[in-house]
Amino acid sequence: MGREIKFSLLYRDMWQSSGKYQPRVDQLTQIAPVIVDMGCFARVETNGGAFEQVNLLYGENPNKSVREWTAPFNKAGIQTHMLERGLNALRMYPVPKDVRQLMFKVKCAQGTNIARSFDGLNDPRNLELSVKYAKEAGMISQTALCITHSPVHTVEYYLNFADKLVEFGADEICLKDMAGIGRPAFLGKLVKALKDRHPNIPIEYHGHTGPGFSVASMLEVARAGADYLDVAMEPLAWGMVHPDVITIQAMLKDAGFLVPDINMNAYMEARSLTQSFIDDFLGYFIDPSNKIMTSLLVGCGLPGGMMGSMMADLRGMHSAINMALRNNGKPEVTLNDLVVQLFQEVEYVWPKLGYPPLVTPFSQYVKNIALMNIFAMAQGEPRFSKIDKDSWNMILGKTGKLPGKLDDEIIELAQKQGLEFYTGNPQDEYPDALDQYRKEMDENGWDYGQDDEELFELAMHDRQYRDYKSGLAKERFNADLEKEKAKAGAPIIVTRQVVEVPAFDAKAIQEKYPEAKPLQAVSSGQVIWQVDLVDPSTAPVIGTSVKEGDTICFIQTYYGIEEVKALASGKILQIETKQGDKVQKNQVLAYIG
Repeated sequence: MGREIKFSLLYRDMWQSSGKYQPRVDQLTQIAPVIVDMGCFARVETNGGAFEQVNLLYGENPNKSVREWTAPFNKAGIQTHMLERGLNALRMYPVPKDVRQLMFKVKCAQGTNIARSFDGLNDPRNLELSVKYAKEAGMISQTALCITHSPVHTVEYYLNFADKLVEFGADEICLKDMAGIGRPAFLGKLVKALKDRHPNIPIEYHGHTGPGFSVASMLEVARAGADYLDVAMEPLAWGMVHPDVITIQAMLKDAGFLVPDINMNAYMEARSLTQSFIDDFLGYFIDPSNKIMTSLLVGCGLPGGMMGSMMADLRGMHSAINMALRNNGKPEVTLNDLVVQLFQEVEYVWPKLGYPPLVTPFSQYVKNIALMNIFAMAQGEPRFSKIDKDSWNMILGKTGKLPGKLDDEIIELAQKQGLEFYTGNPQDEYPDALDQYRKEMDENGWDYGQDDEELFELAMHDRQYRDYKSGLAKERFNADLEKEKAKAGAPIIVTRQVVEVPAFDAKAIQEKYPEAKPLQAVSSGQVIWQVDLVDPSTAPVIGTSVKEGDTICFIQTYYGIEEVKALASGKILQIETKQGDKVQKNQVLAYIG
């Protein structure tokens, strides 16, 4: 009889790697017993990552979702696990330690058994409290090694990192191959080395299918001693997601491993239900490109889960880059050309930035630097002349220690700008905050919720929670859904006034106004085309005169409102976005000339 391999169904990550939203709680509780009936899963990933935040974004209480979603699995003896980002916990920016501690207490009480904790830089300092707090709360602490392929990320590098995590008290190790670029043979060697050094620590492998290595990787890690494999199921398997359980089960069975049988009637029912959720509304927010695998990811190493946002960034920047190229007498590029250029630029800048593993949020930072390099060079400016604040924080060590050495060019650039490198513990920069959130809840008369879960939700996602409580989140989601339905040809109900956007003719603008400058979004979020937030009649129109430094519009982000200022004086020549549109960072909003 061969060695046993167990499977974990990534029902949360399947959706996150495919599109924007997660199923509603009524859909989750509908499919849970069918997943149980499939009989092949020892674990199900139920929550964490973007799950809680996404629920808030469309006006649903994430605490209710987690409790009702995990309950059927708890009853059936199937373990549930969540994903959390160490210092960043369940969001994209750092979290005070008292809020991190409360998170594990709340999630354990809600029915989540395992906390998978990762740090995008593999800095053990950012995971020490995750291990401590998870175990104090009664959860299994599973810590992740963020897998990438570079001269720095050797077997010995990962072994030394794992030693620290085990020293903290981690119960399990996950190989988080978030871009799927871990080479199969290397992963097999790593698992064997981990098992030799820590034979009693269970190992779970998580590999996305984007560049095509993950099926071979699963066979290699299984042969080397891995205990659990993360899998998906159709219609949300393959592409940029994960391999389907049927393929992996058949492969391992043929290789002599002991694997559970799959109840195919239940599989087909779960497949059908998942498709019905897509047909209901979730499919409107799934990027078709995420259904496709591409070997181009082998070189750049970008994770498949961010391909949708990356393509939105490229579409938003395409016209501005071509305008800059024309102004400098250079040939324009197609969108496909731009994709290849971006991948090549990521390959170029990544070593210079110290090889940060390309996982949230560092994959976004590296991609942003690469994209702005392309834009700068199109304008005749040098590389690294447009680095945003978040990316600088990564470079300066404010989010953790980079795995490799920064290039001298980047160090000199920081020194020229008077920036200081940080060597302390990143957590020390974020003081406890629960008392201020208790005060806010008391002033609003809000209930702290069972096991303080509502207090936790406000403290973790304060902006989204306030919008959820006010009903604004539900209103925005309904408007977003109407917009997507309209794109697909369904009827739409107009619920608000918008700025009318004339058809865009970049070449005509460039010919008439050769000095035209793009106005770009400073962050991702919702466009507010008005200078006075109280008076929507102040939205600008084509021909409006502006001065350099004037606030032209605002971006409503997940953390607050950001101003967008004019970088040049002139008149508004073209408005590219409507009132309330969702935009990506650096997307062109208008042209001024």
